[in-house]
Amino acid sequence: MAKWFIMMGAILLLIGVALQFAPWLLSWFGKLPGDIRIRTDSTSVFIPITSMILVSLVLTLLLNLLNR
Repeated sequence: MAKWFIMMGAILLLIGVALQFAPWLLSWFGKLPGDIRIRTDSTSVFIPITSMILVSLVLTLLLNLLNR
């Protein structure tokens, strides 16, 4: 269990460093076809359907590869 926490912490650290020093690497995330963005004068709603499906697929593949 501790090994998983260390690996997830390292992954989050790498993502944080990438967002801090190279934000253009992940600028496409949230702008994929299928992500719903509704803007009116007083409200803004964002539903990242495609982005979350992509995150789910990547995490599923990673966890399946690490469990073998």
